[in-house]
Amino acid sequence: MRINKYLSQNGYASRRRADELINEGRVFINGQKAELGSKVSKEDKVTLDGVDQEEKTYMAYFKPTGIVTVGAQDGEKEIKDVLKISDKMFPVGRLDKASHGLIILTNDGRVTQRLLHPTQGHEKEYAVIVNKPITHTFIMEMSRGVDIKGSRTKNAKVRRTSRMSFDIVLTEGKNRQIRRMCTALGYEVKDLQRFRVANIELGKLKAGQFRILKGKELEDFLHLLKIDK
Repeated sequence: MRINKYLSQNGYASRRRADELINEGRVFINGQKAELGSKVSKEDKVTLDGVDQEEKTYMAYFKPTGIVTVGAQDGEKEIKDVLKISDKMFPVGRLDKASHGLIILTNDGRVTQRLLHPTQGHEKEYAVIVNKPITHTFIMEMSRGVDIKGSRTKNAKVRRTSRMSFDIVLTEGKNRQIRRMCTALGYEVKDLQRFRVANIELGKLKAGQFRILKGKELEDFLHLLKIDK
């Protein structure tokens, strides 16, 4: 396993931050300074020189519309620009700039793969408003999967909530998936909000607010992901 992946999966840092630590000469494998691309096995001892391990933290954040999850371009702001948090905290997954709602942030690198990989089947639920009345055919086609450039989306749970809105539960996360599914069926998304990831819900959070996950909510979340606290 590459050293940056090892550091990410074991909660030391995101892969980007891991590469920075390696370049700074602060990562050691069996006492030898690591290099980008170095590989490690279970038998190797990995240490970080001068980097204190933080307690694992898990956060639910209500990303507002107009904020980029990561990778902001000229004139844009991303989550790290508006939240004053440790640089070891990173968002798990993304919401596009025009969408809003729940983002999980953590410094535990084990979460990403176990939460987002489609084979894990963890649910993410969204509320969607479209530009015209929803038909029974639209609901059925969204539920059964939609062809997007030769790739068919997985079955989804879809429930109409009003004449022009519906809730949808996905177990995968293709780029701009719901918007592309709607476009393929002749609809335009006017508003998209994610309000649940696994057992974590927005609850009473308002746009721009966050809360630290703890207690039973956190215990259930880590149990779903098969992560020891």
